[in-house]
Amino acid sequence: MTLSELLIKVPELENYLRYMPEELKTRCTIKTYPPKTIIHQKDAELDYFGIVCEGYHRVINEFENGNVFMIERNDPIDFVGEVAILAGKPRTSVTIETTTDCTVLYFSRKDFEDWIEKDIHFLRLVSQKVAYKLYRSSYNRGNRLFYPPQHLLLLYFLQYIEEYHSCVIRRTREEIHEETGISVKTLNRTIRKLKESGMVGITKGKVTMDEAQQKMAREYVQEGRE
Repeated sequence: MTLSELLIKVPELENYLRYMPEELKTRCTIKTYPPKTIIHQKDAELDYFGIVCEGYHRVINEFENGNVFMIERNDPIDFVGEVAILAGKPRTSVTIETTTDCTVLYFSRKDFEDWIEKDIHFLRLVSQKVAYKLYRSSYNRGNRLFYPPQHLLLLYFLQYIEEYHSCVIRRTREEIHEETGISVKTLNRTIRKLKESGMVGITKGKVTMDEAQQKMAREYVQEGRE
């Protein structure tokens, strides 16, 4: 795929490349990845910058004991490596894994650094994305510290339903553990209690919530915040 073809396929990309230095058009590369591909490994040397043009990915933090903590799940258009580069760090601080087919437009680190020095419009777009992620992280951070597992799980289920327009939570227990920080043992116990109370259902091993259950969950979450 060429850059021209990518711009036709993803027209919103034009806003990001509007004032890009002309010479970068011949120095960029485009790669497409299948789901569950690591495209950005924690602690690796970072010599590139990427624009995720298509597909969804998750940002995770991996620890030496094997535990994985999901920081966020992002949709296009997004960036790869921008935080480390803007912070002046030589290595990545997180791992990025695709959750669907993803198309990424790559530039060298030096080209990106030169680009943002010349292009205030692009720098503003990158900065806005970084600021949005920090805002979202700061806004949600207290939830995991102060709310009980039942509150966190119901909030997670409601957010999933809103995002994917599905009353079936198509996530494994391990994936929910990584996304919420709740241990698998506590997850199973809490889901069992929610089912017993009638706030969720279970179909073929997946959590489900009909409209009445969603209403109950929203009321429970709201009461917990008051």
